[in-house]
Amino acid sequence: MIACEGSRCTMQGPITLDNVVSLLGEGNERFTAAQVTVDLAAVTEVDSSALSLLLEWRREAGRNGRAIRFLNLPANLKSLAQLYGVTEFIGEA
Repeated sequence: MIACEGSRCTMQGPITLDNVVSLLGEGNERFTAAQVTVDLAAVTEVDSSALSLLLEWRREAGRNGRAIRFLNLPANLKSLAQLYGVTEFIGEA
């Protein structure tokens, strides 16, 4: 679930293969500000699809002339980013 107030958005619950497609669409609909901050502090579970989601949101923002940054990445998501060598693309602001 994604909730936004202005350009600040929060995510709650899991980001896994089971729900990543719906989260992709929801984020693309909600992340319309020129600069969006997404807080992941309330994310409860992630798998490698969560990493793909954040990277796709970053690509989508770039295609539309927007910026997106991520805060409070879960430790296991940071570990996955390091494993795949993409830390600089999703690094916390």
